[in-house]
Amino acid sequence: MTTTTRSRPAPAVRPGTMWPNPPGALRVRPLPRETAASYLTRLAAAYHLSPAHLLDGLHITATGTPTAPHATELHLSCEAARRLSAFTRIPPAHLSRALARQPPPPAIGTAHAAVARWQPVQPAVQPLPACTACTIHRSSNTAHPAWIHPAPDLPRAMICTRHQQAASDPRHHTPLDIHSVPELTRARRTARRPPTATSLSWATTITTRWYDHHQHLTIRWHTRLNQLTTANPHLAPGPASPTLTCRNLITYPETLALAAALDRLPPHPLTRTEQSAFLHDLASRLQLPRLAPADHDLLWQRLTTR
Repeated sequence: MTTTTRSRPAPAVRPGTMWPNPPGALRVRPLPRETAASYLTRLAAAYHLSPAHLLDGLHITATGTPTAPHATELHLSCEAARRLSAFTRIPPAHLSRALARQPPPPAIGTAHAAVARWQPVQPAVQPLPACTACTIHRSSNTAHPAWIHPAPDLPRAMICTRHQQAASDPRHHTPLDIHSVPELTRARRTARRPPTATSLSWATTITTRWYDHHQHLTIRWHTRLNQLTTANPHLAPGPASPTLTCRNLITYPETLALAAALDRLPPHPLTRTEQSAFLHDLASRLQLPRLAPADHDLLWQRLTTR
């Protein structure tokens, strides 16, 4: 007598279930200040999907055209953000705090439905490539690059002091190795408190002018540029040469030092004696034997401005 073994039928997927696996089965954590477009791209890559397919699987209606993660931002309505939170198993408050929040278009910000919109980002405010080691640590299933916005109260640069990587221009799709330039991480670590927005703006403008016009710190900055290009052979000269794309990194320590000095200025224009004392102190901060700006130097304009 023979018996027939019947195989059990596969369990049916419940209606309304979006995924055969539990939500968030592949853990992908956002980096601090990461853009929503970058995070969604990395999350979709973990499941071998495109961002459009992932949004469709979450029943989120998207408009606009996605391009590179650093050139396009993704705006989510409250309901769309809730669905993304449920899928990733990251509490909404934590997800909102991690992802850089840009003001959404009115049609997205007031929408009650699960909608999203891809929107181009101007080059001047595009995010920067995040540290590759930090990215892999937060998403072990994929090494897809992440894009983050730099800290708003520091010079426009991303510096990872732990893994010695940095970026200052979105035209570099990977961060740079800065082991050969320890003053960058040292400046980032020793910044006791962020400068005020006004002083940082003045300092950035002044050091940019010094850099472009080869003033005061030319030899030091040229040496630093050579160190960066030697340690990163993929930096090729061209329309976006390292001289331009690495400028914010090259001037980073001096910009912070100048901003800190400007924060100490009184609210009134300096007298001649006070100007001399300030320049002497600033030269010491910048490790220069002396500092004698020309009459047209922007630093003089700041010293004589209320």
